[in-house]
This record gives sequence, C-alpha cells and structure tokens, in this order.
Amino acid sequence: MRGEVDPQQALFSYVSPEARVPATHPLRAIKAKADDVLATLERTFDEMYSSTGRPSIPPERLLKSELLLALFSIRGHRLFCEELNYNMLYRWFLDMSLDDPGFDHSTFSQNSERLLRHEVAQRFFDAVVTTARREGLLSDEHFTVDGTLIEAWASLKSVNPKAAPAATLPPDDPGNPTVDFHGERRTNATHQSTTDPEARLARKGQGKEAKLCFSGHVLMENRHGLCVEVQIAPATGTVEREMALAMLRRQARRGLRPRTRGADKGYHCTDFVRQLRRRHIRPHLAQVAGRRTPGLDGRTTRTVGYGLSQRIRKRVEEIFGWCKTIGGLRKTRFRGLAWTQHAAYLVGAAYNLLRMSKWRRPAPAT
Repeated sequence: MRGEVDPQQALFSYVSPEARVPATHPLRAIKAKADDVLATLERTFDEMYSSTGRPSIPPERLLKSELLLALFSIRGHRLFCEELNYNMLYRWFLDMSLDDPGFDHSTFSQNSERLLRHEVAQRFFDAVVTTARREGLLSDEHFTVDGTLIEAWASLKSVNPKAAPAATLPPDDPGNPTVDFHGERRTNATHQSTTDPEARLARKGQGKEAKLCFSGHVLMENRHGLCVEVQIAPATGTVEREMALAMLRRQARRGLRPRTRGADKGYHCTDFVRQLRRRHIRPHLAQVAGRRTPGLDGRTTRTVGYGLSQRIRKRVEEIFGWCKTIGGLRKTRFRGLAWTQHAAYLVGAAYNLLRMSKWRRPAPAT
C-alpha cells in the first residue's frame, strides 16, 4: 500500500539529538575526549569571565565549534552558524537541544576575540597533548620537525612600496583595480601588503611564483604521529631552523629531553647540527648530496635508528595534508600572525583528537 505524506507537523517532539546519533558514529569518541580535555580548563574559563552580567556563549561550545569547523571543512563562522540551525549532529556535539537558539556570526566572532586574548587555543592544544601523554600515546625520545607555507588572506595586488608611492591616476575599478607590476622588483625589504602587513612574499621552490604567505611549523612525535607543537611565523629564508630550535626550547621547559630529531634537507646545515649536538640530540637529518657537516657523518647515518627516522619523518606530511585539505589551513581565513596562530592551534587539536579517537587502549591482562 502506498504511503501518504502528511503536511501537518507534530506540535511536540520527544526525541533528543542523543537518540538520533548512532552509537558507532566516529564523532562520539572525539566528543568524549574533547569533553575530558575541556574539563581540565575549567579554572581558565572562570578567569576569563566576570561573575556578574549577562551570560555569554559558553567557551566550551566555542572551542567545540572550532573543532567542527576543522573536522567538517566548514569555510567560515557565518556558514557554521547557518548550518547550526538545522544540523542535529552539530547540536548534539555542542550539547544543545533543538530548542536552544543558534549563534549569530557577529557574536561568535566577538567571543572568539576573548579566546584569543587569553590564549585559550594554545592552552586547549597543550591540554590535548597532555592528555595523549597521560594515556601513553606519546614518547619522549624521537621527534620530527618540518615546515610549510600557508597562504595569507591577501592578494598580490595589495603589495605596495613601503615608501610613500608617487601620485597615480584613480583606479579603473575601485573594487578590483588593474595592477601592472611586470618588470618591477618587489622584495620584502621594500614592499609589503596593505591588507596584511605581517605576510611575506615567499615561494615554494625555484621557478615557482611568489605568494603572500606565513610559515607553518610542526613538531611530530614519531611513535604515533601526533602533533605536539605547531607554530606560525613570518616566512623568511631561515625561519624553519629558527622555529625548530624554538620549539625544542619550549619542549625542554616541559621536561622533555628527546634523543633524536628527524628533518628533511632544508635543515641540513652546520649551525643547526651543532645546536642539536649541544643539547645531546642526535641529528637524523636528510643529507644534501656532497655537503659535509661536522656531527652528521657515517657514525650517525649508518645506524638503524637513522634509517628508521628517515622513513617515519615523512609522516609529518600527513599532518600538513590534513590541516590544509580538511582543516582549512591551505589558505588562512584570518589576517595577521596572532589570528593565524590561533586557528593553527585549534586545527592541530582537532587533528590530534581525531587520531586519538581511533585508538583503543588494550584491555589489562587478567
């Protein structure tokens, strides 16, 4: 018998979002771990807000919303706030009922500024790493470092001389003017973007076009491939090695003393090897053909550990690949280093939570 469509909707609904989400849905494990991590930041959240006044959006929901933005490749806050009105899965993840009002994108952005001022994204990322270490998913011995370029939210048309430019004719199109810079030499020393002055002109390699970029840097733990550190910096020629040492110092303040550090050929230089040796870290760096470097010779490169590090270090590209294609970091949605760093911490936390949710600790022997 053919069924009929009843256009009359029910007045009340007695089914909660919790009952609609399957027990095997992969987001359940991520939600459980995210809630455990957020519970450790309760004191931080109390310091952010006054004890009187109008209640704001809970910071837990703001951070979990950022996780959804990364996990589902949502391109911005405005679209997320629109989807939150009808997506039951998002509401369940944020512990919202179907009757709770959604977020307004402007209010969402204002509350995100509060998170930025109090460095909550960094604390959230660090808490995820601490949870992974407490669960035995991190080792303190073998790590890999690498860097990449993240396109800035600015056009090459916004690059102008730092000195006062000469008077020019009015633009033919105020919204998208024609700019002819062929034959003009533009460098970071003489030019900068008016849209994002902190972005730098950089290219991925010889023969590639220059783009306005930031440099992203990741420190990966070799055993499980988790991201234990993520940093955003201006794109310069030596920033990869500088940030690698900076991340090493930050981990040392936490009591970590790694034994090896893997990296690609971009880190093969005398000064970087000397800095690692000074900290009693074996440099498992890919070698540039024909370059002889004290501290990186056959006594290191012929060992089994060196060969293992060279194979595992390529997994750091999985972090960059996920963060760019899924997490939305191929081209940042923000202007400036601070906001891009804020987004990188949240995307890195989402990546770690996703990997951690797929692992099941073995049951204790009876």
